[in-house]
Amino acid sequence: MEHRTADMSPAGLLQAGAEPCVSEPPLRPHLARDLIAAAEQASTHWSRRIRHQLADIDVGQARHADHANAKVLGRILAEHGWPGHRLVGRKGCRAAWQLALHADDDPTVQRAAARLLHRAVQDDDAPAVQWAHLHDRVLISTGQPQEYGTQYLLTADTVERYPVREPDGLDTRRSRLGLPPAADAFTALRRRLALAAAHPDTGDTVVLTPLASAA
Repeated sequence: MEHRTADMSPAGLLQAGAEPCVSEPPLRPHLARDLIAAAEQASTHWSRRIRHQLADIDVGQARHADHANAKVLGRILAEHGWPGHRLVGRKGCRAAWQLALHADDDPTVQRAAARLLHRAVQDDDAPAVQWAHLHDRVLISTGQPQEYGTQYLLTADTVERYPVREPDGLDTRRSRLGLPPAADAFTALRRRLALAAAHPDTGDTVVLTPLASAA
């Protein structure tokens, strides 16, 4: 049986932690537009893939698109560092984060994105909860237990959290970044999965991507 994994990051939960304060227009609005357009275009195949609506040839094309987006993101990282709120605004920063989450076939880019996003969080230029998702993603991709419990494995019948380091301290670590308790996040994830199954045309109401993540 083929396993599918998906990233489910409820927009409301992503606002749980303290958001960086940004009042000025982004310094690179054209870059923001490009990032947002790339994420919006890719969101269709992300959703269809997790819903088992892609033929094998379409899966290959989707992975090719994710690879191309990762290359573009890699060039942005090399030139600008993490495209945070000051550079590309909130929506541009979130789009870059989504592209990084999908860079599983480009681990060098994904690791660099996680490192630079962490630096941006420290500079109050990106949300800590986004870094938590990406950090866990990198850990899982390299065969290590995750830190914040954001990554889930989805099969046709079950949803399972990937292994977590020191599970007894999970909610304490999550609370430090503004993430809800793990049990609440798991309940929200199951609810969103049920919504996606019942209403397959909900579009970006749920963000569905190839490696499971729940706030």
